[in-house]
Amino acid sequence: MTAHNSARIDLGHGLEVSRLGFGAMALTHVYGGASSDADALRTLNHAVDVGVTFIDTADVYGEPREGTSGPAGTNEELVAELLRTRRDEVQLATKFGITGEPSHDPGGAPVRGDAAYVRSSAEASLRRLGTDVIDLYYLHRRDVRVPIEETVGAMAELVQQGKVRHLGLSEVTGDELRAASAVHPITAVQSEWSIWSRDVEARVVPAAREVGAGFVPYSPLGRGFLTGALTKAAVAGSMLKGHPRFDAGFDANQRVVDVARARRRGRRDPGAGGPRVADGPGRAAGYAGRADPRDAAPRAGGREPRRPGRPPRRCTARAARRRRRARGGRPQPQPGRGLDLLRPGVSTSNSWSNTCLFPLSRRHRRTASAP
Repeated sequence: MTAHNSARIDLGHGLEVSRLGFGAMALTHVYGGASSDADALRTLNHAVDVGVTFIDTADVYGEPREGTSGPAGTNEELVAELLRTRRDEVQLATKFGITGEPSHDPGGAPVRGDAAYVRSSAEASLRRLGTDVIDLYYLHRRDVRVPIEETVGAMAELVQQGKVRHLGLSEVTGDELRAASAVHPITAVQSEWSIWSRDVEARVVPAAREVGAGFVPYSPLGRGFLTGALTKAAVAGSMLKGHPRFDAGFDANQRVVDVARARRRGRRDPGAGGPRVADGPGRAAGYAGRADPRDAAPRAGGREPRRPGRPPRRCTARAARRRRRARGGRPQPQPGRGLDLLRPGVSTSNSWSNTCLFPLSRRHRRTASAP
């Protein structure tokens, strides 16, 4: 993994972070595998060494210790090992709200957003992380029993007390974001944004633009699907089991991955004797998390691949429109056929991330403040 040390952006309201962030959740048991603590710490140190200093965790990540209840906290404790020697180099984000208690609701995990829980969660995270301040504190999931103004008001008190620098929200609607911003400035919104889940484009991204919040897309690789490394056996042993994308839709989505991988390698469409794969899912995935395709930066690990003998394409909105017209318009993903299993307008709440990197955009931050 490589990154440019100078690739830093203002995420929102003065929080400067690396363009690429590191999601630490994947370092502990979530999707059927976990690194040893030593390997995880080496990975975290390497991320910081190459300029990826925006580290994201949550109180609920990790395996709970025997005899304990509530959020596991073990992922925060792992990140704390990095902070012991490199706190000044890192922009630290963590989250609260998912209680970690057993759920009697098959549709989601228990959540709390009352003021007392906000305060106790922050104190517990600060203790586990071994720090006196959290740079970005997210509400992980909203508790619909509590007005969001009350939850954010309690979070704002943490800012006034110097325990938190900036506030964020995860998996909220556009209206909830606006209501929260009326209480205290919201620096970042975090939700899945990938070729499988694009519902945020309709209302949440425009709301973030209105209130001046940056957008942090998690799982731009579709919870690892787009890597091509997932198998049905691996899914069966992880929390992905039962998720429509990886259950009934696995085979259809695997065909999408095959097309995307062929496109990135400049090969013909697998299973078709026709021309090379047109710009579609593979190209879109390269820009996940960027509001403007002109912002597309080299992905971590190298430059964007191109076909031999052809100059790199200009990744501009105008050029993208010309290419869409040339091939008959914008591709329209169809529900149940591999792309849009999470239909537009359907909440992606109770989703989890397994990606290590989520790209952010300086130009997106600028347009976010435009009227």
